[in-house]
Amino acid sequence: MFDLERWQEIFDTIRKNKLRTFLTGLSVASGIFILVILLGFGQGMQNGISYEFEEDATTEVEVWPGVTTKGYMGLNPGRRIQLRNENYQTANSLYSKEIEYKSPLVFVNNVSVNYGKEALVYSVRGVSQDYQFIENARLHEGRFLNLKDMTSTGKVAVIGKKIKDDVFLDVETPIGEFINISGVLFKIIGVFDEREEREEERIYIPVTTAQKVFNGADRISNISYTLPKVDNFDQAVAQAVSFKENLRSYLQQAHTVAPDDTSAIQVWSALEEAKRYFSLIGNIKFFFWFVGICTIIAGVVGVSNIMLIVVKERTREIGIRKALGAKPWSIILMILHEAIFVTAISGFAGLIFSMAILEIVGPHVQVDYVVNPSVNFNVALATVFVLILAGTVAGFFPAWRAANIHTIDALRDE
Repeated sequence: MFDLERWQEIFDTIRKNKLRTFLTGLSVASGIFILVILLGFGQGMQNGISYEFEEDATTEVEVWPGVTTKGYMGLNPGRRIQLRNENYQTANSLYSKEIEYKSPLVFVNNVSVNYGKEALVYSVRGVSQDYQFIENARLHEGRFLNLKDMTSTGKVAVIGKKIKDDVFLDVETPIGEFINISGVLFKIIGVFDEREEREEERIYIPVTTAQKVFNGADRISNISYTLPKVDNFDQAVAQAVSFKENLRSYLQQAHTVAPDDTSAIQVWSALEEAKRYFSLIGNIKFFFWFVGICTIIAGVVGVSNIMLIVVKERTREIGIRKALGAKPWSIILMILHEAIFVTAISGFAGLIFSMAILEIVGPHVQVDYVVNPSVNFNVALATVFVLILAGTVAGFFPAWRAANIHTIDALRDE
């Protein structure tokens, strides 16, 4: 039942102690504000990590050779390992059921690239037709490399959109134009784009052409795979780890490398890396919750202390009320109403302010590994109600103390 007189008493008390009430409310509001902002920042970090890993296929596994660090079967350490076509073909045969897309990679180094009289400083890579899906490269125009280009060692190239924007300003489209790579003309058949401009500074040619034309023989720089997607994240990670270890084991045997020499054959899994980052984000979120809750507790303690002061100031008034027949629960409710009111108004003020900042500023945040900081509104709202409950508990003990003051002692209070 709505009691107008009680609400008038609450507002009278607040008006008489504006600064005290404001500072108490500020401590509560800041607790909610800090918690929501921290949670939003934690979600932004998770969004950022997800965005980074979505740039390439999330199930990618990449292999590259290194240098042996241990002697094995009579061979000295310090040998540089060289991957070859045979390794790629054998691995494909051994693990065909576990592979979705596959591509060898040849870095074409020490070559000059020209368009007409203009010298271009961009990297040239030999890849297969599957590399488009491994890199999540989106076609801007034209087409990507295909199987026919591989089998015919076609002199064709796919360039990044940044190269098109920087170099081909005088033509409507670069499709059909020729670039000169160390004296060999390559016809541009497609333009791709990526999320990061630096990845658009690449020229892709058929891996078979890269090996044949640029004396690559059967040498391979890297090998990239993607694995079939699995709905369960932990199962997908386990699948990636198993494939990674089996692939490393085969290549170590093929190149006579000690089983515990991980430097000779480097194998990287995007899913394993993602799990490591997400575990880190989970720990950071836990820390943010801890800091935010501690801040809220500090605010709630402030409410309890203020209520104790209120009870002390109103001891004589409480004695008069009891002398006139006021029951203990009416005294308790009188104190609780003020505590709940201050906590609720402050909590919702902190919630609204923090959510508004995240809503306005969040979509414009452009920081590495932080994308669109946001927080689930239901979670934030639930924290406010928990805060109100905590404020109720904090106000109950001073209220209980007030209700148990002896009437005569209260009337004697100065």
